[in-house]
Amino acid sequence: MLDKCWSTGDNRFVNRTWTFSCILILSAILGGCGKSGSQNATQDAGASAGQAASQPGSAASGPSVASGAQTPGTLAVVTKAQLPAEAADTLRLIKAGGPFPFSEDGVLFRNSAGLLPQHPRGYYHAYTVRTPGAADRGQRRIICGAPRKQTGDCYYTDDYYVSFKRIAE
Repeated sequence: MLDKCWSTGDNRFVNRTWTFSCILILSAILGGCGKSGSQNATQDAGASAGQAASQPGSAASGPSVASGAQTPGTLAVVTKAQLPAEAADTLRLIKAGGPFPFSEDGVLFRNSAGLLPQHPRGYYHAYTVRTPGAADRGQRRIICGAPRKQTGDCYYTDDYYVSFKRIAE
């Protein structure tokens, strides 16, 4: 059959194979774009702000600089009254020691980007702040340092570790 295709000049088999190969190659190239979803999953499993901050366009909270990025170490402050009601609920759960709505709550937050004040590894832990209407955990988190059940050194992010605000007591 192939001999007949080749001998008669019918290149349909070759054209189909070439087209299929091109589609596979294009799919592989385009599939490599947009891998941020897998990095977000890594962060949910206790990854650090360093991974989020290394992404283009990410920034710490605080005053903006010319590039639009914000400098580490200059955190804005938010009072508990200014936080969404769901954040206040999360702070109550932290003080009570749980139970937390998500198994990922309380995981280690490494702060490898240095967006929060520097402390030894294991100091910070991340907790989910529910987002009404979200089908997943959403982007809001509270990061608390010090011993568990303490909320004196906590930070709020509503943009998935790109910026932080210190929660004032």
